[in-house]
Amino acid sequence: MAIPSQLLPYLLAAAAAFLILPAIAEQRGLEEQQQQQQAVVARPRCQDMCGNISIPFPFGMGKPRCFLPGFEVICNTSSSGRPRLFLAYNESGPVQVVSALNHRFTARNVTASFVMKNAVELMDISVAHNEARAYRAVSSACSTNSTHFRAKFQYTNLGDEGPFLLSAMRNVLIGVGSNVESMMMTSTGETGNEMKAYMPSCLSNLMGKLKYATDGNGTCSGLGCCQAALPLNVTEFGVSFMPRLNLLWQTNPCFYGMLVEKSWYNFSVHDLYGRELLYPRGVPVVLEFAIRNLGSCPPEGQQKPQGYACISGNSTCVNTTRGDDYVCKCLEHYDGNPYIIGGCLDIDECKLPDSYPCWNGGICSNRLEGYDCPCKSGMNGKTGHCVENFPLPAKVIVGLAACIVVLVVMVMARQLLTLKRFYEQNGGPVLKGVKNIKIYRRKEMKQITNNYNRVIGEGNFGKVYMGTLENKQQVAIKRSIKVDKNMKAEFTGEVIVQSEMRHKNIARLLGCCLELDVPMLVYEYVSRGSLYDALFGLRRVHIIPVDMRLQIAVGSAEGLTYMHSAGESTIRHGDVKSANILLDENFCPKVSDFGTSRLLAGGKSEKTERVVGDMSYIDPIYMDQGIVTQKSDVYSFGVVLIELITRRPATYSNKRNYVTSFVEAYLDKRVRNLIDNDITSEVDIKLLEMVSGVAMECVKLNPEERLDMKQVEHRLLEIIGQGVQNGQGRNYQADLGPAPDDVALLKSWGE
Repeated sequence: MAIPSQLLPYLLAAAAAFLILPAIAEQRGLEEQQQQQQAVVARPRCQDMCGNISIPFPFGMGKPRCFLPGFEVICNTSSSGRPRLFLAYNESGPVQVVSALNHRFTARNVTASFVMKNAVELMDISVAHNEARAYRAVSSACSTNSTHFRAKFQYTNLGDEGPFLLSAMRNVLIGVGSNVESMMMTSTGETGNEMKAYMPSCLSNLMGKLKYATDGNGTCSGLGCCQAALPLNVTEFGVSFMPRLNLLWQTNPCFYGMLVEKSWYNFSVHDLYGRELLYPRGVPVVLEFAIRNLGSCPPEGQQKPQGYACISGNSTCVNTTRGDDYVCKCLEHYDGNPYIIGGCLDIDECKLPDSYPCWNGGICSNRLEGYDCPCKSGMNGKTGHCVENFPLPAKVIVGLAACIVVLVVMVMARQLLTLKRFYEQNGGPVLKGVKNIKIYRRKEMKQITNNYNRVIGEGNFGKVYMGTLENKQQVAIKRSIKVDKNMKAEFTGEVIVQSEMRHKNIARLLGCCLELDVPMLVYEYVSRGSLYDALFGLRRVHIIPVDMRLQIAVGSAEGLTYMHSAGESTIRHGDVKSANILLDENFCPKVSDFGTSRLLAGGKSEKTERVVGDMSYIDPIYMDQGIVTQKSDVYSFGVVLIELITRRPATYSNKRNYVTSFVEAYLDKRVRNLIDNDITSEVDIKLLEMVSGVAMECVKLNPEERLDMKQVEHRLLEIIGQGVQNGQGRNYQADLGPAPDDVALLKSWGE
């Protein structure tokens, strides 16, 4: 029987539907089955939801088979609003105790008004992270007048034998208030709510000035809000306060303290004005849970013990820090509940492109225990990225290549001319014949500094980069001030001067790069940074012994003495300060930064209209009259000695109060009051008093009355000798009284 041609399309469509629809139905069935499997979080015939909160096994309610010991929960549907989930109440934990008390500062008495116990309410549960978030009340202390306040506290006991711990990594202690010291308490006394043991604490103190409160990015910095990290393995905890007067009680009566999930609380100055408890429902706190009282994970290949909790396929057991318990986790590329049979299911990575991207530009294809990213049709991934199989026409490539070659040649030619111009401008023809100095090419500097990717110093002088030479020696590369034609001879002379300096207490100049508009100098790298850093900065050494201070002082003096006496023409540094004295790994000092050093004709003096250097250390004669001598370096070194003695950074003022106050204390025989408080030995204090005498000789206003650096070095060596004698048990007597010319010095400072 012939089929009419007009019916043929309909018959073909029906046949296709007959073949395709069952496959589609099967695929949908598999997806629905997978969704149902993914939705299973509890044991069969056990309630798995409380309102919108999931209850995954080992948590559960009702029959004992629905939960493991310690994981029983209660779904409270009697309260108004949506159902609420609680850990089952137990007197020995988990339980929360809320108490209130009235406190009076003057009488130091405390009156408790009520104590209430209730269960721990949960916000959500995550078996993937073995965590549960719970609500926790905010502790408060609200002043009713200048001497009375009413406090509310909540104490949580999770039970020593229970499965829960306070997460130290996921929570933080927060204090909010104008003068609040929040403390984490770990247990209570035997009577009432008396605090028995405390752990972390933090202080927020505005010193009675609300304007000091910081409300920038919501972080707690100690001004209006403070925070502290938590200890490990805590099962009992609460937040209390050290009694502190509230100077702002009329406008800001309340202090608050809370244990809260990290990054949840964002501080706002508005919180300081609250007159009621913050967050009445509570704030989230993260609890860790584990399987307890069943030992640790069994060795691989050994039979699983009775009651072993990691029963899902594609799951593993992980021991915790407590040592007698463990947690269960799904293997990589699996997700779900490892505590129930068939709970860990393969992840469809293609539905999570943010977590599992295809970096090569391919199409995601899910597979068991992973995913692939095959390229689209007509593309290949031989180079690691999906690219077209057929490139652009060859003639287009050749044309573009020719254009690129021409452009490259033009750029290179211009670059070479620029490099030559910079080389000549920065004194290259003169410096290429200087011994002890290597002139580096610009491309070599990029290799040495790894393309200038590590800056180790920055200031008005420019930047300092870390670098490594071919022989693995570490160096510091300084990009100095711009050199124009007028300064070319001056810069060249300074490089020559530095190249001739070879002394263990002077940072050695190894080379320079001149093929830049701003020349670069290559120095030996000194690992411990500057003396300023060791005394006051980011690399601050907690305690610097007196003998080390003396060695630093003597070594620095030796370097400056060498500089002042090296070569046919004498040299002055011009910017002596603790930031320009570097320390190697053995704390051996090296004088550095000769950017302001000058040759002095005949070794006498030079007058300049441009005063260069740190104002906190600069010679008053140099500052006022523009006259610079080697005695200018002596004055600045005297200020460095004061810093070593007092461990107080030099500061600048019009009256030069920093040096003046030290001079007055020395002449009044009370200089030991300014000595660093870390120095307690009487022998060490007397040594520093003797160093104070040397500093006095350095900072005299009349340069002619100052010691020279050689004399300073000898005086310091004598003091070290005195220290050695005293270390062997011999006493010494030092005259610490002021000499007549010292009295004249003090009068001149006062004027």
